Amino acid sequence: MSTSAVHSLWTTAAVEPLAKIPAPQIEYAQLAPTLIVVGAAVLGVLVEAFVPRKGRYYTQVFLTVTALACAFAAVVGLAAGGYGTTKAQIAAMGAIAVDGPALFLQGTILLASVVAVFTFAERRLDPEAHGKRVDSFAAQAASVPGSDSEKAAVKAGFTTTEVFPLALFAISGMLVFPAANDLLTLFIALEVFSLPLYLLCALARRKRLMSQEAAVKYFLLGAFSSAFLLFGIALLYGYAGSVSYAKIAEVVDGSIQTIDPALAATMGNDALLLIGGAMILMGLLFKVGAVPFHMWTPDVYQGAPTPVTGFMAAATKVAAFGALLRLLYVVLPGLRWDWRPVMWAVAIVTMLGGAIIAITQTDIKRLLAYSSIAHAGFILAGVIATTPDGVSSVLFYLVAYSFVTIGAFAVVTLVRDAGGEATHLSKWAGLGRRSPLVAAVFAVFLLAFAGIPLTSGFSGKFAVFKAAAEGGAGVLVVVGVISSAIAAFFYIRVIVLMFFSEPKPEGPTVAVPSPLTVTAIAVGVAVTLVLGVAPQYFLDLAGQASVFVR
Repeated sequence: MSTSAVHSLWTTAAVEPLAKIPAPQIEYAQLAPTLIVVGAAVLGVLVEAFVPRKGRYYTQVFLTVTALACAFAAVVGLAAGGYGTTKAQIAAMGAIAVDGPALFLQGTILLASVVAVFTFAERRLDPEAHGKRVDSFAAQAASVPGSDSEKAAVKAGFTTTEVFPLALFAISGMLVFPAANDLLTLFIALEVFSLPLYLLCALARRKRLMSQEAAVKYFLLGAFSSAFLLFGIALLYGYAGSVSYAKIAEVVDGSIQTIDPALAATMGNDALLLIGGAMILMGLLFKVGAVPFHMWTPDVYQGAPTPVTGFMAAATKVAAFGALLRLLYVVLPGLRWDWRPVMWAVAIVTMLGGAIIAITQTDIKRLLAYSSIAHAGFILAGVIATTPDGVSSVLFYLVAYSFVTIGAFAVVTLVRDAGGEATHLSKWAGLGRRSPLVAAVFAVFLLAFAGIPLTSGFSGKFAVFKAAAEGGAGVLVVVGVISSAIAAFFYIRVIVLMFFSEPKPEGPTVAVPSPLTVTAIAVGVAVTLVLGVAPQYFLDLAGQASVFVR
């Protein structure tokens, strides 16, 4: 091409006026909870870079707890300002929904995260190493397990304080996940909270190889689930010509007014819709830990550092169920007849599978993992109800479940022998005689998991099963009650083992925790009993928060 031709191209391009790119309108006040947490996470990274090693731990703990408290205050402020009910709206150019379910779930995630961060910060359980206090995390994450560099790091008394900014990044993703109002925001939020969790799972101080194996399994299977989700998003985009929840819902319902001629051919193609919807559901069911996408759960729960397990088990479930509810109730209500039978099957195998396999477990963390799978099935029963009561019962169950879970894993961190945490069930024999208080607290959590009256587990199960029965899913309720009966067997078995067995002379000891873990466990017990004895206020709150903005 001659230079004159190129020159003429330049000049003609310069003559045409440039179209202005419109600046995005961001409602910063409505997005404050997420922005506070992201800002604190970035600050946490700077703390790692510039604060001397001695001062990092206290700086990070203070920064993390303050940020989560401020973010929770922001959520309460938004709810008080009517953003959960009358002023519910779509913010950030259609990317984020600010409505009742989003605010309720964000508040739950933030409160659960504060309690979980207390267990992260615990430094009194292990005996002091070389005169320095140690926590649950590897001294230096980058060193090979058993290598000289690791021994040197332990000897120097290093502590891995980067777990706090990692946790904050994970929490920021979890806050966006249930509030995402288009599929791309959903995917980005999924990655933002998954990647820090993969890292946190690999950081156990004891049993380093098992911890790293758990992280690799979680990473590989998580990558598969992300791929399914992304492929589903591509197919739904091909079907509806948009990633916005509202637009896709309009195309599914057939209520769309103007049809783009380029999309006229694909909009009638139900194969794209059904396969795409199924793939997105697979990605979310993986995060929830539903059968048959549950295989990562026991291995990861067992291998990850126990404070991380508690955090992940509670907060990830809340975020993932929030996203699942929004997808099924806002995007695909027009497909109800197609997805309900599939979800019925998933709920039934999840409830029964989790309960039956848990009976065979000999490790307390694996037992709690299969218990969490069974609970995912119970919560799915509420999701399937497809009524406003279904939404509010799921929201209530998630609050109840998250605090019981964090409390239970916090108790697991206390029972120790020479090799660290004693997680084999045989080691828990006679614990009630050695340490009656710890065993009694753990028994309260187990009874709540089993759904015994006067605990939050009973109120939650009752709400979910009532919603499912009224939504025409009576069979699910029957299966749920049978699964609960099976599950009660292994919870009661642990209680019998603790209180009615002879303690072994070489058995584990119960470590005396700092006020941080005591607070985490006390909050767990308090929430469990309050939601069990007087649940009505919280059920009403969940009821008010159960309307999605469309």
